[in-house]
Amino acid sequence: MANVTKNRPLSPHLQIYKPIPTMVMSIMHRITGGALYFGTILVAWWLIAASTGASYFEWVNWAFGTILGRLVLFGYTWALVHHMLGGIRHFMWDLGYGFEKEFSTRLAKATLAGSVVLTILIWVIGYLIR
Repeated sequence: MANVTKNRPLSPHLQIYKPIPTMVMSIMHRITGGALYFGTILVAWWLIAASTGASYFEWVNWAFGTILGRLVLFGYTWALVHHMLGGIRHFMWDLGYGFEKEFSTRLAKATLAGSVVLTILIWVIGYLIR
């Protein structure tokens, strides 16, 4: 009887993989999903402050209005948009579309570019409405 386990190839480690756009976007999808948990706590904090009273709500709005607060909110917006676009990409794959190498690479790059453009657009519109 032959020992088939000794003839199997070893699984390669992450260090030898060349990062490709689809792999990087998959990792970013997981990271943004995790970041959304913490960002949603900020949304809940804002809603709780709104229901607590005017002075506490004004203080929370002040905190979100600082440079650090705006940077965090901008990052949360980007994570939300990026995760949504990544979810649409995964939904396409669930339906059986977009598995061609060239198309999936273009779609991964479009996810990143689209998330940046949409985030900036959301913030520009938000400042214009404000």
